[in-house]
Amino acid sequence: MIINGHTEIVAHIGFPTHAFKAPMIYNPWFEKAGVNAIVVPMGCQSDDYATFLRSVFQLANIRGALITMPHKVVTTALVDEVLPTAAIAGACNAVRRLPDGRLQGDMFDGEGFVRGVLRKGRVLKGARVLVVGCGGVGSAIAASLAAAGVAAITLFDARAESGEALGERLRTHYPMLQVVTGSNDPAGHDVVVNATPMGMNDGDAMPMDVSRIAPTTFVGEVVMKTEMTAFLSAAAARGCPYQIGSDMLFEQIPAYLEYFGFPSTTPEMLRSVATLKY
Repeated sequence: MIINGHTEIVAHIGFPTHAFKAPMIYNPWFEKAGVNAIVVPMGCQSDDYATFLRSVFQLANIRGALITMPHKVVTTALVDEVLPTAAIAGACNAVRRLPDGRLQGDMFDGEGFVRGVLRKGRVLKGARVLVVGCGGVGSAIAASLAAAGVAAITLFDARAESGEALGERLRTHYPMLQVVTGSNDPAGHDVVVNATPMGMNDGDAMPMDVSRIAPTTFVGEVVMKTEMTAFLSAAAARGCPYQIGSDMLFEQIPAYLEYFGFPSTTPEMLRSVATLKY
């Protein structure tokens, strides 16, 4: 990849940066497609983030920003306009500068997760789902599952108030959706999602009682530090179909590209050129 005076920047903002996967997907594809752009990891801690977000968009050659932990939730209060999915999720993971100079935020985590589940042939309309973890990514997934037509959703977070707040936002926008909060029991659900770091490594506490997950239940993971987390391995051992964390990323990148005004592509093409490592 040749970087020159015409190169456009996509800032990848979060902290810490060592687990970032996006540069290993976007940048090989930009090179393959002949797009003169680069995703640059930018480690910004919480105390500096509000100032830095505005400052980075003063650059004339910035196309947009990818926002990741721990900044997704606070971003909604720092941009000038929040699009509906991000408003329901209570978090943003993409920011762009509008022609009038205002900053606009949107959320694609949930869309990526849902696209991946549907691509694997799972029917979401009318399903009963459990989402454990109601932070930025969990809220986004819950919002997109609601939009996909699930019949009932159970929400659980270690901070009960987070689950309750997300539940209220879902009830407001989807009054026909059955919403239950406060339980992480996977029994009786068609889809269960781990939207927490729990169960990442062997010996970790699990986000839910794996023994109560039916073998027919579809299991989703958001952790991308490793492909098969201890939680996913335990679910797979029970015979459950599953989705790894990076699937959500590959599925949402075409939507990001379109949002930032780049040519779009497919998850298959992205995987064929990615240099993703764990």
